[in-house]
Amino acid sequence: MARIFSANRIFIKLLLGFWLCSSLIIALVALLPLLQQNYDRAPLPAKLEQVLARSAKQLQDNAAAHPEKLLRWQGHRHGGNKHMRLFLTDEEGRLLNGRRNSRTMRHFMLMAEEAGHPISHQFRDDLMFGPYQFAINGNHYALWGRLPARHPRPWFLFLADNIMLTLGLAIALSGLICALLAWHLGKPLRQLKQSADALANGELGCRVNEQTCRRGDEIGQLANAFNAMADAIEQTMHSQQRLISDVSHELRTPLTRLQLALALARKQGLEGKELSRIGYEAEQLELLISELLELSRVKNRDLDKMKVYELAETLSQVLDDAEFEAEQQHKQLTIILPEDLCLPHHPRSLSRAIENLLRNAIRYADSHIRLSAVQQGKHINIVIEDDGPGIDASELEAIFRPFYRPHTARERESGGWGLGLAITQAAVTAHRGTISAANRPQGGLMIRISLPC
Repeated sequence: MARIFSANRIFIKLLLGFWLCSSLIIALVALLPLLQQNYDRAPLPAKLEQVLARSAKQLQDNAAAHPEKLLRWQGHRHGGNKHMRLFLTDEEGRLLNGRRNSRTMRHFMLMAEEAGHPISHQFRDDLMFGPYQFAINGNHYALWGRLPARHPRPWFLFLADNIMLTLGLAIALSGLICALLAWHLGKPLRQLKQSADALANGELGCRVNEQTCRRGDEIGQLANAFNAMADAIEQTMHSQQRLISDVSHELRTPLTRLQLALALARKQGLEGKELSRIGYEAEQLELLISELLELSRVKNRDLDKMKVYELAETLSQVLDDAEFEAEQQHKQLTIILPEDLCLPHHPRSLSRAIENLLRNAIRYADSHIRLSAVQQGKHINIVIEDDGPGIDASELEAIFRPFYRPHTARERESGGWGLGLAITQAAVTAHRGTISAANRPQGGLMIRISLPC
């Protein structure tokens, strides 16, 4: 039960995150009226109270000598400030020195009545204060003051007066908190996706970083499980490659004995159709074993030992041989390869990969083959095209699998084992590159290789 409610669970993190976010926003919005109420009921400052007291004393003194002056009293320029205005009301709240109460005055009088004691309040353009209670001839009066001034108002009053702005800020704040939560959960998931993509592209040594693995929630558990899976896959693939290499080496011993026995039989004058067939199959088996060993060697290349070479220099012999082969078959080979293209690579494995592609293109082309290379950003793209029959669209991805041969005549007539393109893909993957095949709109096959430089 304790594990179900562990704070490291994603469910608990999501629940607490959204709950705290909504609670914080609700609390902030709910506090605005309370803050405004406390500000509205601010005590009357002593200086303003003294102004009201002096004015009330003058009224009392003047009314005692001249009672008729009380009704003519206007309340202008009192308290030493020419902009200050004082208002006199009777015990029923009627204004005695003006025609009628303004809306601001009525609002302030209600606030003071609710507070039950003299207060001051800053409106948008006026500072209102009062009341100061006093009596003249047994009648009760109250003095109120207004001081026009644009004093800075507290931020919470600005928010309280602008409901839409407050709502927008609340939405923005909640969005920020949710974005932080989403980033906290999304960052390790992106790292998991990148590691999975790298593993799918053949980088068997790629793992999720330690920081993600140390997380105590389900994402950390998933990262550890992914690394364990990647370790198992890498071990299985290496075991498979070692098995292919070991079996190929072991097959060469009886094959060598068989070829030696055939040579001795022919030396003794033994000839025949069956013996010739055995010799042919032995040669094919020797070629197959060589292809398997090459595939194993390419997959086990050490990427750290790659050096930077010029691509044209690496492929010079391969391109010369391809031009000769195309010329013998009365086909045209066009090569567009700048001399300044350089990238880190293994010359032998990359040359073998390009050689396999060129031989296939020359074999199946009707009349023209084209090889071009160009640098785009941090990658070098190599494209090999021919004008042959092409391949069925459903088999374009499968042709790079070992021992796969398309159902079209493009491979069935060759008598191959389907290892040439597998060796090419293994070499490209060992160089952290990508390879893809596509049919040209005008007919023929196009192979695209992208290698980091």
